[in-house]
Amino acid sequence: MVSSFYTSSSLRIGGLASGIDTDSIIKELMKAHRIPLNRLNQDKQILLWQQEDYRAIYDSLRTFRDKVFSMKLQATYLAKKASSSNEAAVTATANPTATPGTYTVTVNKLATGVSKVSQGTLPEETEGGITKTLKAQFNLSYDNLTFTLEGANGKKDFLFNTNTANIYTVVAEINAANLGITASYDATLNRFFLTTTSTGATAKIKVTNDPNNFLTGPKEDGSDNTLKLKMKLYSAGPPESGLYTGQDAEFDLNIGDATVQNYTSPTNTPTVAGITLNLKQADPNNPVTITVSNDTDAVFNAIKDFVNAYNEIIDKINGKLTEPRYRDYLPLTDEQREQLSDEQEKKWDEKARSGLLRGDSLLESVVSRMRATMSAVVPGLTGGQGYKTLAQIGITTLSYEERGKLYIDEAKLKDALQKDPDGVMNLFTKSAENYAEKGIAMRLYDDVNSAMALISARAGTSSSYSTADNSAIGRQIAAMNERISTMEERLQQLEDRYWRQFTAMEQAIQQMNAQSAWLAMQLGMGQGR
Repeated sequence: MVSSFYTSSSLRIGGLASGIDTDSIIKELMKAHRIPLNRLNQDKQILLWQQEDYRAIYDSLRTFRDKVFSMKLQATYLAKKASSSNEAAVTATANPTATPGTYTVTVNKLATGVSKVSQGTLPEETEGGITKTLKAQFNLSYDNLTFTLEGANGKKDFLFNTNTANIYTVVAEINAANLGITASYDATLNRFFLTTTSTGATAKIKVTNDPNNFLTGPKEDGSDNTLKLKMKLYSAGPPESGLYTGQDAEFDLNIGDATVQNYTSPTNTPTVAGITLNLKQADPNNPVTITVSNDTDAVFNAIKDFVNAYNEIIDKINGKLTEPRYRDYLPLTDEQREQLSDEQEKKWDEKARSGLLRGDSLLESVVSRMRATMSAVVPGLTGGQGYKTLAQIGITTLSYEERGKLYIDEAKLKDALQKDPDGVMNLFTKSAENYAEKGIAMRLYDDVNSAMALISARAGTSSSYSTADNSAIGRQIAAMNERISTMEERLQQLEDRYWRQFTAMEQAIQQMNAQSAWLAMQLGMGQGR
């Protein structure tokens, strides 16, 4: 009989005998019992939001750490710039290792590669929109095409069936061989190209086998070949022929009053004495003057970018520390969300998750330490202008209400970089075993790493596989998940018990109704006699 009223937790029918709305009654009863579970879910949601906020700050610190790392490097402060007296012939960029001064460059030869192109128009490779085979395009009498091609990276024997392969098949096979040679076919000009992928004396194109005279020809200039490349088959000689090579760049570099140095390079972008040259024109009779100087603008911009990044991270953390908390706005339950519009739900969530890190002691310690570093005195710096604080080079804080935001006196900073660039560099990059003796960037890098470690221990990182990781909040969430699971199981058992009780009542009422009907029937029969 029970199955007539109570079949399972997913299919329940009540009130058939009594007329009572059993489902509504049980829902109201369970609503009261679910209050502790709802609160637990709300507490868990608050932890999840806090975890997200911590992890967002962690990610911002990680990005900021990259900026701080570059400020630790002396190369950042040793930036150089180079100018050319004739940029049409030579341009240059100076590396941090370049010595400021005047250099004279005389370009005698440019580095070149090898390029071979058809010296006449080749037959059309298509007909009626269909690509012809090699045999059809070049009117070949043979079925198998073979040749051996050698480049700077090696050599390969090629074999093509002229009845099925076409000119684009040849191009693809050569390019796939990675010989240091690229092939191409210009369908507009109807010409075939072979070009080395590099320049310099080691770049080469050599055909060592070509029985069909596809690439090379037997004439003295090699012009009688299918592709009209005017190439000769390689012969070791004497004299050696059929070897097509590039050439190295040749240039002279006069450093100040030093003797002219003769250089060769397989490319037109050699680096000498910390200067990367871009050789554009060979003109032995017209030397080009390259002037290398300290690039104070680049250093200024690097410091300015660093200060902006510092202000951004400080503003973000301070924003969380001072964000208003609306304690009356708890996370919404599923039932509450159903009663709100999307816009109302969004506004409620904004209030509910606001201020979850307000006055957080961990973040307060992070900001305090970073602020202390930016106002610290770096001991042991001597020589030059004797810069020992950021304020001395024009980087200061203003009102206390701005909670550590930095401002730059650009004129003062530029003046410091002009007067004592090494002093500015040492202020940031001084290395020491003792934290209190390190330069500003060196010390701040330690601060950021420490902050990231503290946040990771508290809330994990965005790269964690789960919200319930081994961090402090992660362990809390894991414990809450277990409590929620246990509570949900107990509530399900309680709901099942209510249904069993109401089902038993329905059975009793049904039985009473049946007895009443039987008695009524019996009484009716007695009166009829």
